[in-house]
Amino acid sequence: MQKPRTTTATVLASLLALAACGTEKAGTDPGATGSGAGTVAPDVPVTGVHWSFDSVTVAGKTTPAPAGAHVEIEKNGRAKGNSGCNHFGAAVAVDGDTLTVSVAETTEMGCPADLASFETTLHKAFSGSLKAKLDGERLTLTAPDGKTTVALTSEPAAPLNGTTWTVDSLVAGKSAASLPQGSEGKAHFVIDKNGKVRGSLGCNRFSTTAEISGRTIDFGEITTTRMMCSGPEMKLETELYEVFGGSATYELRHRGLTLTTADGKGFAAVAKAPAAKS
Repeated sequence: MQKPRTTTATVLASLLALAACGTEKAGTDPGATGSGAGTVAPDVPVTGVHWSFDSVTVAGKTTPAPAGAHVEIEKNGRAKGNSGCNHFGAAVAVDGDTLTVSVAETTEMGCPADLASFETTLHKAFSGSLKAKLDGERLTLTAPDGKTTVALTSEPAAPLNGTTWTVDSLVAGKSAASLPQGSEGKAHFVIDKNGKVRGSLGCNRFSTTAEISGRTIDFGEITTTRMMCSGPEMKLETELYEVFGGSATYELRHRGLTLTTADGKGFAAVAKAPAAKS
């Protein structure tokens, strides 16, 4: 079995606290009376939401975000997310329509070149003072230069059953590793409401059954096709077969799923993005 080539560093747990909830509008005299006196600009409602990164635009160039890139901002100002490969923690102060973002820490997993490039671009754009514009489920953050923007969309939590899960990394204990190069985005599966499992191990199609009890899934006998696969695909299939061939513990976090066997080895997967609304 292939060992993970790279591991993550632990994300620091301590982040900055959230700034004051509101601010007076410019030009308002707190001691004045009459219409508008003492009014407070409401904070844009960005906390308590799972925001999926859609794209980042810098100097007129828009870069689409990879699957699974997201951020969640808690009411106390702490934020956590994934920039497409590595996880990150940040402090976000919300003041009216302004977000002040300070990325506190990121993990240090080796990433494919395209993901590493996007992460660098995202962390530069998703930093400092940003003006927020909320339009339904879509959020746009704009830097002071007016040319750097981050586009996000709110997404609902994904249920374990009925969701198409795409494998995006391998895990071993508290460490994670990128998928074998060339196998990214090819392994996926669905557990339907009747406990039937179907999908792809990265090359071959497979099916099995799943009996869910608490946080444990007992998979039944697995059947697969017998196609010849490339080296990276076979390496990935070997890892996944170990999970689907027995029992696993699962952890569901909004739109992320982790399955691990008794020895702590397994994989992480992300939910397929919902279809765009017309």
